[in-house]
Amino acid sequence: MKSVAGKNVLVTGAAQGLGKLFATRAVEENAAAVVLWDVNEAKLKETAVELEAAGGTVHTYVVDVSAAQQVQDAAASVRADVGDVHVLINNAGIVRGNGYFWDNAVSDIEATMTINALAPMYITREFLPAMIASEQECRVVTIASSAGLTSVPRLAAYCGSKWAATGWSDSVRLELEKAGHKHVRVTTVCPTYINTGMFDGAQGILFTPMLEQDDVVADTWREMLKGGPQLILPWTSRLSKAVTGVLPVKIRDIWLDRTGVYDSMAKFTGHGK
Repeated sequence: MKSVAGKNVLVTGAAQGLGKLFATRAVEENAAAVVLWDVNEAKLKETAVELEAAGGTVHTYVVDVSAAQQVQDAAASVRADVGDVHVLINNAGIVRGNGYFWDNAVSDIEATMTINALAPMYITREFLPAMIASEQECRVVTIASSAGLTSVPRLAAYCGSKWAATGWSDSVRLELEKAGHKHVRVTTVCPTYINTGMFDGAQGILFTPMLEQDDVVADTWREMLKGGPQLILPWTSRLSKAVTGVLPVKIRDIWLDRTGVYDSMAKFTGHGK
C-alpha cells in the first residue's frame, strides 16, 4: 500500500494525542473518509473541525469502546454512513492504577483490561469480515506496548492488558495468512513510554528516552503501509526483547533492574486525577 488515498480510515481514541495525529496523516494522504471514535465529545468535535478545515471528509462518533454494545451500534452506523472500513487503527488505551497490584481498585483493573485488550477485539471483529471480502489492500493496526513484551513492576494490570493485545493481534495476523487473506495485513506496535502525558512521572530507562508522538506515528504509518507484522520502538526495546528472551529469569531480572526498567514506574503520576 503506497498511501490511504481513496480508502476509509477509522481511528479510535482519535480526539487527541496519537489518535489525532493518525487521523491527520489520513487526511493528508487524501483518505476518502476519516472516521473518528472517542469518548470525549468536546475534544472530538474540536479535532473534527481542524481536520475538515484541512480538507478532510470526517465522520465522528462518541463511543465508549469498553462497551461491546456501543461498539456494535457505532460500527453499524459507520457502515451505513460511510461504508466499509479499509484501514483500522486501534489506538484507544488507558493507564489506570498506581502502585502495586494488590492496591489497585477492581474498577481500574476492569477498565484497563476492557479498553486495552477487549476493545480492539470487539472493534476488529466488526470490520474484519468486510476487509476479508474486499479486493482492496486493507490494514489493521493495534497500538500495544513494550509492556506487552516485558514485565514492569507497578504496572501489572496494564502489562496484562498489553500482553493480551499483543498476543491477540499477532494471532489474527497469522490466521489471515493461513487462510490466504494476504491483502489484509495486521501490524502490532509495541512502543515504550510515549510523551502524551499518559506516562507523566515515569522514569528514564538506560538509553531509552521518552518517545515523541510524531516519531511514533511516522514509524507506525510507514510500517502499516508496507504491511509489516510488528514494530517495536525504540531499538533498545528490541534489544531487550532479544536479550531477555534467552537469559535465565534471575539474570534477566538483574539486567532489567539495572537498566531502569523495573523502577520506571516508581514515581508515575499520569494525567493526574
